[in-house]
Amino acid sequence: MTDNAAARYQQVQIRTSNPGEILIALFDGLFKFLLLAKHHMTAGRRGPAGEAISRAFAIVSELYCSLDHSKSPELCANLSSLYDFSMDRLTTANIKRDPAMIDECIRVLTPIREAFTTVVKQQNAAASGGLR
Repeated sequence: MTDNAAARYQQVQIRTSNPGEILIALFDGLFKFLLLAKHHMTAGRRGPAGEAISRAFAIVSELYCSLDHSKSPELCANLSSLYDFSMDRLTTANIKRDPAMIDECIRVLTPIREAFTTVVKQQNAAASGGLR
């Protein structure tokens, strides 16, 4: 019953969030799965590590597919390269069971998440009139 309530809460949260907040939630989930994959891989639990990598890969793939190259071609090209790199590293990490490759993903994706978080906070503050 608790899982059902949590699922309903998440659905309401997604419906009431703006696109920037959803983007940050995706990055939060991505990092959760990256860290979980690294933890399981380090502990020798291949199945749970593979599942976490699969979920992280799905999020990066969704971020990649959602890029709108017509709005900001240079930014999208740069993000495409980073997302490609990350998907490649996740695949190789899963095959070779190498947590260092997960660290590489974390290293390249952390600045992106931080930049998006800063922009979303600024936009939310401006929208609510709280920018001073």
